[in-house]
Amino acid sequence: MSHPSDDLTQEIVGLFAAVNRRYGRESEAAAAAHDLTALQAKALLAAEVPVPTRRIAERLHAEPSNVTVIVDRLESRGLVERSVDPADRRVKHVAATAAGREVAADLRARMPFAGDPLARLDTEQRGSLRELLRLVLEA
Repeated sequence: MSHPSDDLTQEIVGLFAAVNRRYGRESEAAAAAHDLTALQAKALLAAEVPVPTRRIAERLHAEPSNVTVIVDRLESRGLVERSVDPADRRVKHVAATAAGREVAADLRARMPFAGDPLARLDTEQRGSLRELLRLVLEA
């Protein structure tokens, strides 16, 4: 087991921070170009196809009640619309409008790194990284 002051550990932690900063900067800049917050942009991208509000909350790692405020803002801008699930009227779906899909396409174009930060890794490498991160989080 490595010691916390280990140079390799320090470098790895620094790389995590660098990935996070790059992802954040790129996401925020793309969102700002459309007068959106990064969370609003992420919610819009999640709603490119009709999706339950709960799924957006999962994707944002947020409480559904907080997502309601985000979706309200997107809806007031004409970027998404809500509908009721015909099979279960308690479930609300959110879907991007035509204008929302245009904004989403532009967001994706402005986020080559944040859109797929693991693009340079093949499937096996992604799987290995996932397992290593799970192992780290179990500690």
